[in-house]
Amino acid sequence: MKQDNKTTRPPIVVVLGHIDHGKSSLLEAIRDFKIIAKESGGITQHIAAYQIEEQDKKITFLDTPGHEAFLEMRFRGAKVADIAILVIDAAEGVKPQTKEAISHIKKAEIPVIVALNKIDRPEADPEKVKRELAKEDFLVESLGGKIPCLEISAKTKKGISQLLELINLMAEIEDFKADINQPGQGIVIESHLNSLRGFTATLLLINGCLKNGDVISTSSAFVKIKNIDNFKGKSIEQAFPSDPIIIFGFNKPPATGEEFNAFSDLKQVENHINHSKSQIKKKEVNQVQENGNNQQKTLKLVLKTDVLGSKEAIEGILNFLPQDKIGLKILKSEVGNINESDVKTAFASQATILSFRVKIDPVARKIADRDKVRIIEFEVIYDLVERIKLIMEKIVEPSEIRKDIGKLKVLAKFLTEKNRQIIGGKVIEGEVRKGALIEVLRDDQKIGQGRMINLQRNKKPANLIPKQEECGILFEGNVNIEEHDILLFYLIEKVKSI
Repeated sequence: MKQDNKTTRPPIVVVLGHIDHGKSSLLEAIRDFKIIAKESGGITQHIAAYQIEEQDKKITFLDTPGHEAFLEMRFRGAKVADIAILVIDAAEGVKPQTKEAISHIKKAEIPVIVALNKIDRPEADPEKVKRELAKEDFLVESLGGKIPCLEISAKTKKGISQLLELINLMAEIEDFKADINQPGQGIVIESHLNSLRGFTATLLLINGCLKNGDVISTSSAFVKIKNIDNFKGKSIEQAFPSDPIIIFGFNKPPATGEEFNAFSDLKQVENHINHSKSQIKKKEVNQVQENGNNQQKTLKLVLKTDVLGSKEAIEGILNFLPQDKIGLKILKSEVGNINESDVKTAFASQATILSFRVKIDPVARKIADRDKVRIIEFEVIYDLVERIKLIMEKIVEPSEIRKDIGKLKVLAKFLTEKNRQIIGGKVIEGEVRKGALIEVLRDDQKIGQGRMINLQRNKKPANLIPKQEECGILFEGNVNIEEHDILLFYLIEKVKSI
């Protein structure tokens, strides 16, 4: 009988919520550990992972700016988080990023806890927030649903202990498992260039163990581990499942959301990377073959972001937008402020510049204004996606759809001159609308077509004639209409879709 080597591992908790609703403040309160790298308003600047102990049980927390890491990981098919905490400002309620987070949680199908933060504020209205959540089909326990909801304050520490107790209870019920005897496997949380240590990555170990001397590789980068640091930067002998760790010395920065695996030697790593490259190349060739020689319109983009994690995530999100009607091509994608080179690239290629949480150099701004280069600035991932969709819709050639609206039976013909006729009739189906196009039917066969120039009822101008009413029509077309002919009225609607 095969021995089961699986053992219980700590839960991995992702903290999600709208910008400035207190995600980072909550993590500070939970671990009583201040985050060093911040933007204005206390927003975490880099994706990170942390671990705490509560009642001798470890809990790993993921902190993400605007959900980019969570999005990218889900898009790559990796199940990263075990439990989600949805942080909502009890005074502000449900916002765009809250709705975005709800969508991710539903698709990930993981347990969730709603944390109504800033409950200490006088204007806090938890019941109003619960009703807003119900409108998003996110029903908390007090309203008859299954989602636990806690009122907390990261400022006063109210509800923090209850939140940790609830996480431990959920983890006990779910009983998350891992096999410590397997080669290490996990996810890249973030990567950057350390001036002293080289390309460095924060990793989250999901299964197996890692120790010094192991060789790990993603589909694009690899490293032979010389040292393992925990999330506080302290050296450790071995990493276990659910541990967030820091590894330095990669040959190149691994991409956020990439899976990594441990291998016995560099030869296996080389084979793994070559196989990954061949799979990517094969996919690109298939896409080219599918597109064939179609002269598809393309939206060209220059992307500038605050950190590498944001860049990788946005690229992944853009690639998942439908591109059957219009293609997306990222000409340049970098971390840092928008400069003169970016604007010149966009101008030469008629591209749009996407600015995600970065500034625009004064010289670059002046050139962009002069050359009419479009720069779109974003702070929230939700807004970026929606704006790009709108731009794509405007570029797509609209499809024409015919809509039949009514039929009229000709009762009399009053005047004929050149290609125009005045006829009278009765609406027998639907309605007759001013400006409609007309098909002329005789004995159920189409004999000609034309359009309405004018519409009258009781010798007065009209815009619409309903069923069973009589009217007069000034018809312009290529056919001589007779009594008892049937006029079929229709509209042509232009519809854009991507």
